Amino acid sequence: MNGAQSLVQTLVDAGVTVCFTNPGTSEMHFVAALDDNPEMRCVLGLFEGVVSGAADGYARMADRPAATLLHLGPGLGNALANLHNAKRAHTPMVNIVGDHATYHAHFDAPLTSDVEGVARPMSQWLRRSRYAAEVARDGAEAVRAALTAPGQIATLVLPADTAWDEAPGAAAPLPVPARPAPQPEAIAAAVAALRSGEPCVLLMNGQALRAPALRQAARLEAVSGARLFHDTFVSRLTRGPGLPAPERLPYFGEQALEALAGAAHLILVGTRPPVSFFAYPDKPSSLVPKGCQVHSLVGAEGDALAALTAVADALGAPATVTPALPPRPAAPKPGPLTPETIAASVGALMPDQAIVVDEAATSGFALPAATAGGPTHDWLALTGGAIGQGLPTAVGAAVACPDRKVLCMQADGSAMYTVQALWTMAREKLDVVTVIFSNRKYAILQVEFMRVGAHNPGPKAMSMLDLSNPDIDWVAMAAAMGVEAERVDDASAFHDAFARAVAAKGPRLIEAVI
Repeated sequence: MNGAQSLVQTLVDAGVTVCFTNPGTSEMHFVAALDDNPEMRCVLGLFEGVVSGAADGYARMADRPAATLLHLGPGLGNALANLHNAKRAHTPMVNIVGDHATYHAHFDAPLTSDVEGVARPMSQWLRRSRYAAEVARDGAEAVRAALTAPGQIATLVLPADTAWDEAPGAAAPLPVPARPAPQPEAIAAAVAALRSGEPCVLLMNGQALRAPALRQAARLEAVSGARLFHDTFVSRLTRGPGLPAPERLPYFGEQALEALAGAAHLILVGTRPPVSFFAYPDKPSSLVPKGCQVHSLVGAEGDALAALTAVADALGAPATVTPALPPRPAAPKPGPLTPETIAASVGALMPDQAIVVDEAATSGFALPAATAGGPTHDWLALTGGAIGQGLPTAVGAAVACPDRKVLCMQADGSAMYTVQALWTMAREKLDVVTVIFSNRKYAILQVEFMRVGAHNPGPKAMSMLDLSNPDIDWVAMAAAMGVEAERVDDASAFHDAFARAVAAKGPRLIEAVI
């Protein structure tokens, strides 16, 4: 057994059974080891940003890490944007990054780089294997680090000779630390705030947005009258019958402050105090209302379920609460295709147990409300704000949950960052319906141009925010990648196309011209 074989077996024994990969020469022994192990599934991405984004989507739904296999510093560098999103989502991930053989490094070959320097900003755990005999141990420690709450990015640099040299065998899985229990003083502070009679808001993310914790939040809400919010961008939110529907904190700072206005207490559950996404002249960075007390019930690493249960019990909340479910929207009438009519169709036709990957940007503002009355589903969002996440995340979610329909709501500009994911959907026959909101512009940047106080844009500035001239042909693009696609520009036509796509199996794409 060589080092690569020992590492692959170590990963498999620890429950890491999927590897998203874009390998190079230095990783060929690892590729061979993947081939040797029937328990490891390998999924090829044609760009490293697809690989890292897919590993993110997989872990959000599987609740265990996938591995990535990347080629030296440049390959890792190509993956960094979606590693940033994964880090912000507290996604567990194990990156295996190949490097030159140890004895070759001092020759400064063209692909030589500071791999650790590239990895460090997006990795909570980082190690370089020194010898083949240590590779398995390093791999076991990488998995433990990835699974340590709230979830971490672990990066293992694997020099080529540590992969091909002889190794003693696989390493056993290592125990993973439990989530820290909630602190009694934090519970007491939250209970006191909720009993004060003053307006209270709970702001939640992470574990707090899974079904068991949400049921406890519903108990708390029923007895205290507190308002429930979640962060603008969530790692995973479960929605549907029997669950409360926390309000989404608006993206724009002034709207967020308006939504939180009047709150005397802000109780944080699995998140941090809200801040403006960007700085703007003469506008505040903090989105905590003036005079509002902030209480951290539990951090992202803590046990949100236990904390919410303890607070609800202390308040004497009823054992179960069944929140009312809003009605599903009707099918839109014939007419122009708009973000609102698209949202209505998605809300009307969403199947049970769907997974919604939301990178619709400005075109997606109507989606949360339109789908609130739908059957049980999970919502995955752009946690780190680095665009190009949607298509790869849909790939990973579909690999993790092959029996669930994935609905990828995707802005056209950000889709072009990682369009290669369509090829992986076709290759793996993934059950993904992708809706491209084809407004043929970076609409959010047109808005932000004005918000930051820049002068009125001229033709040169506007051309940098425009995706026409030429128009991107998404039907042809999808066909070239092996994905069946159609283009629509009418509300009824979209409804019919979406119904067909949801009823079919395998990847489908709809270009919605709005």
